[in-house]
Amino acid sequence: MIEIIDLLMSLSQEVKDIKARLEVFKHNGAEKLMDTWLDSQDVMQALHISKRTLQTFRTNGVIPFSKIQGKFYYKKADIAQVLQENYYNHNFKNNGNK
Repeated sequence: MIEIIDLLMSLSQEVKDIKARLEVFKHNGAEKLMDTWLDSQDVMQALHISKRTLQTFRTNGVIPFSKIQGKFYYKKADIAQVLQENYYNHNFKNNGNK
């Protein structure tokens, strides 16, 4: 009888551990997805641009995007890359030489 109780207690603890791990995984997975993608509103606010300017960027292929049921999403990495590619420092000319 004691062996069965010990077994049940052990199984109960394992189920709790698995449940806790699933919660962490679910939370981290959702966070990771949210950290990776931005919607149009987030991009407009981050870049201080209008809805029309963002549409022009999409049309001209400046910023890659994904569209799901009429809503646009953008990867943070793509936004950062566009900014880096268009970075200009007026103090440096000729490939970084002053």
